[in-house]
Amino acid sequence: MNSSSVKTIFIVDDNTINLHTAKEVLSDEYKVITLSSATLMFEFLDNVTPDLILLDIMMPELDGFGALKRLRDDKRHTKIPVIFLTSKSDADTEALGFEMGVVDFISKPFSGPVLLNRIKAQLHMESIIQKRTEKLLRLQKSMTSVLANMVEHRDQLTGNHIERTATYLKILLDKMIEKKLYLDELKFWDIDLTITAARLHDLGKVAVSDLILNKLEKLTDDEFSLIKTHTSEGERIIDGIIRETGDEDFLYSAKLFAGYHHEKWDGTGYPRGLKGLDIPLHGRIMAIADVYDALVSERPYKAAFTHEEAVDIIRSGRGTQFDPKIIDVFLEISDLYEEVALCQ
Repeated sequence: MNSSSVKTIFIVDDNTINLHTAKEVLSDEYKVITLSSATLMFEFLDNVTPDLILLDIMMPELDGFGALKRLRDDKRHTKIPVIFLTSKSDADTEALGFEMGVVDFISKPFSGPVLLNRIKAQLHMESIIQKRTEKLLRLQKSMTSVLANMVEHRDQLTGNHIERTATYLKILLDKMIEKKLYLDELKFWDIDLTITAARLHDLGKVAVSDLILNKLEKLTDDEFSLIKTHTSEGERIIDGIIRETGDEDFLYSAKLFAGYHHEKWDGTGYPRGLKGLDIPLHGRIMAIADVYDALVSERPYKAAFTHEEAVDIIRSGRGTQFDPKIIDVFLEISDLYEEVALCQ
C-alpha cells in the first residue's frame, strides 16, 4: 500500500492491553498511534491530524466526554471523526455521545474482525462525505463567482472591488486570529468559506438602477437613499436562496456581510443603526475592507486617496465608524493592504 494513502488512527485508552490489542488488529491496514491519555492525545494533535480517533470513555483526569467537548470546541479538530470505546453501554450514554458528535460506539473487549470492519466502514463513509463536501464547496464558489461577477458587471465604476475586498478581509482575519481577537467567535468560522461568502456583500446592488450605479456625478440625497437599500436588498435575495437550498452556514455568513457592512460603531450607520458589539462581527470587519478600497480607488467624482491618507482616515474613525480593537489590528497590517491596492 502506498504510504501516502494510509489512514492514521489514534487509539486513546488508559488500558495498555486494549491499546496493544487494537493496534495488533489495525496496524496492517492503518498507521496506528496508541496514546494512554486524552492529555497526551492533545499534545500529539499539535503535530498530527488523524483520520479517526478511537476514544475510551472512562479515563482518569480527562474522560472521553471531556476530551470530545474539547475537540469539538477547537476548529482545528472539530471535523475529526470520533468513535467511543466503552466496556458498558446504555441508552443515555449513547444518546449523549451522538448528541456531542460521536460517529459510533465500539464495545470492549474488542472482537478483532468487528473492530476492523467498523473502522473500514467509518473511513469509507468519511471518504464519501469528503468528496460530497468538496463538490458542494466547488458549487458554492461557482455560484458565488457568478453572482459576484454579475454585480461587478453592473457596477462598472468599482472595478474588481469584490476581489480586492475579499483579499483585504483574509489579511485582516488572519491577523485577528493570530492575535486571538474575538477568537471565541472566530474559532468556529471556516475562514475559506467566510471569504467566499464575503464576495456577496454587495449582491443587493443588482436591485439598484444602472443609472444610479453608474452615474458619473455625485449622487443626490434621494439617489444615495436608493443606493443604501442594497444592504437590505442583499439580505432579501440571500434569504430567498436560503429558503430554496436550506444552506444555513455559508449563505448565513453572506447575509451578514450584505446586511451589516455599512453599520457604524457609534450607531450612525445603516440600515439598522446598530451600535458597538450589536453589529455582527461580519459587518465590523467588512466595513474596514470596504472603506479602505473605496478610499484608494479612483472614481469619476473623486481622485484616489493615497494609502497613507486612507489609513489616516480609517484611523480617525476608530471608535466612531469602526470597532477600535479591529482598527488596532488593521493598523498593524495596513502595509499589506497597500501591496494589494498597488496591484489593481
